[in-house]
Amino acid sequence: MPDLIAVGEPLMELAAEAAGPLGDVERFRSGWGGDTANFLLAAARLGASCGYVTWVGDDDFGRAFIAMLERNGVDASQVRVDAAHHTGVYFVSYTDEREHRFTYLRRNSAASHLASADIDPDYVGGARLLHASGISQAISPSCAEAVGTAMALARAAGTTVSYDANVRPVLGSAATLRRDFFGALSLADIVFVSEEDVAFLYDATPVEAALDRIVSGQPRLAVAKLGARGCLVADDAGARWRLPGWTVDAVDATGAGDAFAAGFVHSVLQGDTPDEAGRYANAVGALTASGIGAIAPQPSHDEVAAFMAAQAPARPSQ
Repeated sequence: MPDLIAVGEPLMELAAEAAGPLGDVERFRSGWGGDTANFLLAAARLGASCGYVTWVGDDDFGRAFIAMLERNGVDASQVRVDAAHHTGVYFVSYTDEREHRFTYLRRNSAASHLASADIDPDYVGGARLLHASGISQAISPSCAEAVGTAMALARAAGTTVSYDANVRPVLGSAATLRRDFFGALSLADIVFVSEEDVAFLYDATPVEAALDRIVSGQPRLAVAKLGARGCLVADDAGARWRLPGWTVDAVDATGAGDAFAAGFVHSVLQGDTPDEAGRYANAVGALTASGIGAIAPQPSHDEVAAFMAAQAPARPSQ
C-alpha cells in the first residue's frame, strides 16, 4: 500500500521548443503534466511511496502515462483505462520573455469522468497522506464528487489530507470555485494557496490574514506559495514562518508549485518541523523551475540535499 496517494487529472504535455504564438510553433517536446500528476511524480522522485487514483484514455497517451508511472515506481493499480474518452492534453507556448501560456484539450477527457464509485475506501484509508486539488474538483461535477469522497474517506480513516487550491477561474464560476474550496477546507490538514488563489478566494485579503482564516478553529497547516520569494507557513497555534526562496536561474515555472507542495508534505511525513518543510519545499520548487517542463526537471532527494548544502542557509522568521 503506498504511503502517499493523489486523486486527480493527468495530462500529456506538448511544450514548444521556440518562443512565439502556438500556431507558429513547428516543434514540440513531449512530457507530462496535470497538477496532481506533477505533485505525485515529484514526491516519488524524492523517495516517497506513491499511488495515483485517476482515469486515462485507451490511447497511446494513456498507455504511455501508465508506463511512465510504473517506471517511476508509482502504483498504477487505481488508474483505470476508459475506452470511450481521451487522455487530456495541454500545449505550452512561450513569449520572448519566457512567460508561458497554456492551451488545454481536456474537455470530456477520461479523467473528467472519475466518479465517487471509483474511490476505494481501503486504498485511501491505508495511505499516510491523500492529496487533491481545486483543479481536480473544477474539471467536472463527477470529479468534484470523487475528490470530496476521497477526502472524506481519508479523514474518517485518520489519513492526513493535503489540498492545493490551484484556483483556475476559466474552469468554473466564482461561486462554484469558492464552494469547492471551502468545502475541501473542512476536510484538509495541510492547505496550499498561491497569492492569486488568496486574491480570488478572499477578495484581496492580505496573504497573512488569509492564512489566519484558513487555520482558524481547526488543527492544520496553511502554506502560501510565493514563487521566487519562498513561502509563508502558518499553524493553528499561532506560529508563522516566512521562508525565503533559494537562488536559481529559473527558466520555466511550469509545475514548480506542485513540486513545492510535494516537497513540503514529503518533509512533513519524514517528521520535519513546518519551517524545515518550508525550506525543503522551496528548494524542490526552485530546482524544478530551473529546467523545462513540469516533470522532467523534478529533483531527487539527494539533489535537493546537495543544493541546500551548497547555498547559505535560508533563515526563517517567526
